[in-house]
Amino acid sequence: MRVEALRQRLRALGANPRHEHRVLRLWSQALPQNHGSRPIENFLPTPLRLALPGIERELAGLSTLVSEHPGVDGSLRLVVALADGQLVESVLMPPGRTPALCVSTQVGCAVGCLFCMTGTTGLVRQLGSAEIVAQVALARTRRPVRRVVFMGMGEPAHNLDNVLEAIDLLGTAGDIGHKNLVFSTVGDPRVFEALPQGRVKPALALSLHTTRADLRAQLLPRAPRLTPEELVDAGEHYARASGYPIQYQWTLLAGINDTDEEVDGLVRLLHGKYAILNLIPYNAVDGMPYRRPEPQQAAALARRLHARGILTKLRQSAGQDVDAGCGQLRARAVQAGPTPARPVIPLHTLRT
Repeated sequence: MRVEALRQRLRALGANPRHEHRVLRLWSQALPQNHGSRPIENFLPTPLRLALPGIERELAGLSTLVSEHPGVDGSLRLVVALADGQLVESVLMPPGRTPALCVSTQVGCAVGCLFCMTGTTGLVRQLGSAEIVAQVALARTRRPVRRVVFMGMGEPAHNLDNVLEAIDLLGTAGDIGHKNLVFSTVGDPRVFEALPQGRVKPALALSLHTTRADLRAQLLPRAPRLTPEELVDAGEHYARASGYPIQYQWTLLAGINDTDEEVDGLVRLLHGKYAILNLIPYNAVDGMPYRRPEPQQAAALARRLHARGILTKLRQSAGQDVDAGCGQLRARAVQAGPTPARPVIPLHTLRT
């Protein structure tokens, strides 16, 4: 389901912009539609008020919890069933200054990054914008969410319209600050054209992973063929236009992209740029040939880069103790058996 379809349905039931905003605000913030001191019968038009219970049930059915997996680091990984029984993952990150949630934008992914479990399944289907927002609403029933990162299953640029629609809602009725909405991509050129045009301009995270074009083509076999230099140039342009630094994502693979050559390449690429480099030690996946560097090696690498003028943050992959690299929990749940689709009343049949 798309948010725009929901908006149209609300309008057909007599909603004006204030009514529409109220329904979307309460849903996206995980509040009941009768929330507040003002009785809805004194505010909402009668057709909309009578239809609300059915709409509320359908919105709740867009994402339901299959299982949750707490990590010792405070993270909470959620396996979420969509209305058709497909599964995705959301992650409530370890508690910090800004409570954050990582959401999925696709079932599976077509990019096929060699170190990613999600990429091994290929693309199953896109998520509608309402299904993306529904992950936030579900997570908010468990913890506050003040930051949403689009870094879960899928490549957001391959589902651009739905992701931008979800960002627009979350950055308005959803009460998420624009810089706390983080669009992550391997570098699809369409992103650099589309993001500046929205009324909500998110922060941008670019998956870099290496400064070598040949190695990047191997690790990200179906990513757009932008060289690392072209990717950073496009990112720098958006950073200056939006006022937010680019977050360059770098999954640390021991012996592959933690070398002296890569350190020199990063200094060459990022020195003087409006950027933050996030070093993320690889979250090991059974059956894949990659391994994470030792903690002291990763910390030393971050110190070296910082000393050479690159703002570097060493991140920790959430939920390592529950074997919860992106896509692993979904794969385990799929192996356990299909999740049956739940009967859902389509919006267009919710008549008064």
